[in-house]
Amino acid sequence: MYNQHMSLLTVLQTVLAVLLVILIIMQNRGAGLGSSWGGSGELYVTRRGIEKLLFRLTILTSILFAVVSFVSFLN
Repeated sequence: MYNQHMSLLTVLQTVLAVLLVILIIMQNRGAGLGSSWGGSGELYVTRRGIEKLLFRLTILTSILFAVVSFVSFLN
């Protein structure tokens, strides 16, 4: 039972980590390389549509990843 519970947490943590990386890469793809180092003159951009959805999914996934990691640490 202990090994099954531990492996479930490990699998869940791995899936969340991969999903988090994919979401972050998808967000950065739209920004372009120049704006990564301050090449853009815009100071504030309102997220709309799919950008807003990706942003919120990234936050949710990172929170879930942190919770699963903490629970895995306690076990």
